[in-house]
Amino acid sequence: MKAALKVLAVAALCGFSAATLAQNYPVKPVRLMVGVAPGGGVDTTARMLGQALGELWGTQVIVENRTGAVGMVATEFTAKAPPDGYTLILCNIATHAIIPARFGAKVPYDSIGDFAFPSMIGGVPNLFMVHPSFPATTLKQYIAYAKARPGKVNFGSSGVGGSPHLSIELLKTMTGINIVHVPYKGASLALADAISGHIESSVGNLAGAPLAAVKSGRVRALGVTSARRSPQLPDVPTFAETGVAGYDVSGWYGVCTQSKVPQPILTKLTADLHKVLGGPLKQRLEDQGVSVAPTTPEQFIAYVRLEIEKWKKVVIAAKLQGDP
Repeated sequence: MKAALKVLAVAALCGFSAATLAQNYPVKPVRLMVGVAPGGGVDTTARMLGQALGELWGTQVIVENRTGAVGMVATEFTAKAPPDGYTLILCNIATHAIIPARFGAKVPYDSIGDFAFPSMIGGVPNLFMVHPSFPATTLKQYIAYAKARPGKVNFGSSGVGGSPHLSIELLKTMTGINIVHVPYKGASLALADAISGHIESSVGNLAGAPLAAVKSGRVRALGVTSARRSPQLPDVPTFAETGVAGYDVSGWYGVCTQSKVPQPILTKLTADLHKVLGGPLKQRLEDQGVSVAPTTPEQFIAYVRLEIEKWKKVVIAAKLQGDP
């Protein structure tokens, strides 16, 4: 009887400690990992979110860029961090859908099993752009131009295997064009070369620098990859509208952490994310091209599973399977 009472007492104490821990969370700065270089849509979203969470929590949220392998470096770091809720990652279509679709069991962590998925932030299309002097003013004209010059037209992206890159690989498959991918170490670098005219075209998440570059006239937008036009660029057609029937690619952002983080902290994290995403941050993100759509953890993880299966097909078609 004494032993049973001791077990019950310890269990009650553990439950009380976890609840108290969650109620006080966070009591120190939180790291928000970003797997790409500063300046792109993922980084911009992370910094906006970090500021909003920091204001809510009354503590600093440190955005830390750890680049490499289209986000794999930052993702592995997060997976192996202490499961205490103080290391988060701005997870996205590349880190948790395309990487596992591309490398499978070769990924040094379990993209599903090692992570908790507190909430999705929202979706964002990719934007396909050219220098203003480029002879094509529409995607249809670009496709015709590229078909007449196979292997001689370039496009830049944030790196091999990222959502922007694969969105154009899908375009190549659906239209039969042969254009050459130029991978960069970040979306902002690819965009800078498109602005300067060093490459003919560039693709990147609409959020952040690409949106500003189009609005300022430094590049010309040929199309957005989503099924619907972006409210931020209502005059820019979708790929489907310009003749690529059935084309639809949307990236997404969310917040992930380790699967072994105590449940009370995960529950609070989900609630706090929904709180900030329902406040002024929502309009700020949507002004940047992000369609804010918070989810439950169950909805988020189910969506990620579907995305992995979807991108496996594109990876195979683009012949991108191999070693990380």
